[in-house]
Amino acid sequence: MQHEKDGDTYIIYLEQGESIMASLTQFCKDHQIINGQISGIGAIKEIELGAYDLKNQEYIIHKLDDTWELASYQANIQLKDEETFIHSHINISDHDLTVKGGHLFEAKVAVVGEFILRNINTSGKRVFNTEIGLACMALSK
Repeated sequence: MQHEKDGDTYIIYLEQGESIMASLTQFCKDHQIINGQISGIGAIKEIELGAYDLKNQEYIIHKLDDTWELASYQANIQLKDEETFIHSHINISDHDLTVKGGHLFEAKVAVVGEFILRNINTSGKRVFNTEIGLACMALSK
């Protein structure tokens, strides 16, 4: 991993083979980032992607091993149970430009992983919502 900082913004370059979610989560812990926003692009593999089924309150998970273009990565950072938690969604495309998207559980960088992380000085966190079955944003007023 390589990174540079400008004010509250970090440019992060993840290298081939690095795990995206694990690496970005550890970066946030190391830099005491508890609220923020991340965007990114690149090419990824070994993807674990999901869509939430509200009726059954569980994720439907798909695993993709091939290399996919990471067309868009969007995430937010908040504490969940006092631990750094990154909630991320992605759009990916294959070599035929067929697009898939959903909640990213994990993926590895296949070619490059280029991310911009913005630290946001707020006190929001995630709190479990029994109706939804997930820890959702809880913002202070």
